[in-house]
Amino acid sequence: MVYRALGLMSGSSLDGLDIALVEFHSEAGKWTYSVLAADCLPYTENWCSKLQNATALSARDYLLLHSEYGHYLGQQINQFITEHRLDYQVQLIASHGHTSFHLPSQGMTAQLGDGAAIAAETGINVVSDLRSIDVALGGQGAPIVPIGEKLLWGEYEMLMNIGGIANISFQQATQTIAFDVCAANRVLNLLAKELGKKYDDKGAIALSGQLNQDLLLQLNQLNYYQQSFPKSLANEFGTDTVFPILKNSGLSIPDQLRTYTQHIATQLKRSVELANPNLAWKSQSPQMLVTGGGAHNDFLVQCIQDELQALNLTVVKPSAEVIDFKEAIVMALIGVLRWRETNNVLSSVTGASRDSIGGAVYIGQTA
Repeated sequence: MVYRALGLMSGSSLDGLDIALVEFHSEAGKWTYSVLAADCLPYTENWCSKLQNATALSARDYLLLHSEYGHYLGQQINQFITEHRLDYQVQLIASHGHTSFHLPSQGMTAQLGDGAAIAAETGINVVSDLRSIDVALGGQGAPIVPIGEKLLWGEYEMLMNIGGIANISFQQATQTIAFDVCAANRVLNLLAKELGKKYDDKGAIALSGQLNQDLLLQLNQLNYYQQSFPKSLANEFGTDTVFPILKNSGLSIPDQLRTYTQHIATQLKRSVELANPNLAWKSQSPQMLVTGGGAHNDFLVQCIQDELQALNLTVVKPSAEVIDFKEAIVMALIGVLRWRETNNVLSSVTGASRDSIGGAVYIGQTA
């Protein structure tokens, strides 16, 4: 079977809306894909502010924003289709939305971006609200990307995505284990903003700083890192827990960036040891695929490689297309699996009572 699905992803780092039109081929249980078109559409300052401050809104204003953002997403999709001359080529839209609230311990997760509004704007069938059924089944609702990693990049022992939050997926012979590691670009970008920059380009500012062991120890002792998986992080962990610790350290911004970069690498190594305590790899030369915006941070990737050398793991950076659009590609696949009524969320990852078919469907096409 052949499917053409458009995946949308908006991450907690607020660097923009990722859109990818992907053609999937499914034959005898094996999936292959090709990206037909992809873009990252930067948010305006106005939209960054709206999304960043959504959790402070009243229930009425939050729902109004949910609808407004859905229509905005639909308009961006229409523009994407026009610019890439893709009229009548998109069979399905799968939208992750933008996470606002994530409280799985209380049975709730919420992503902005009304799927009905997207369907109304585009006239195309839409799958959205991808995490809620897993949370209702007692799961974390995150990470959900590992189903795509299993089906599309199953040759790697481990995969790491460095977005606003860094997460890892460990592909065992019998099951997949995955969880959030720590806040990543969300914190690094906040620090860079203190210097008037959107981000620390290739980690150059961090490289110029000095590692502070006292701050590193304080960060490494945060309670989240002592928890066993499955576990996941809300955006507020970076903004409300980690960032104040850095600000209160009294260190220069380069020193804070240097120390937090090392913190990410340290927590990744700890997470690998937690997921695979015996370091029993499937192959003699195990590899970790690193994607997400943080994969462009050369200094961060080098720190990660330095930490993982002791574990006999090699870091692999794929093509820029996979680095930048892996999550949008997987969202498109999750949408296709939902349309096929096939499991698209793994309980071994989230801790739910069973695997599930996540996503609400809105029929945008006319009868």
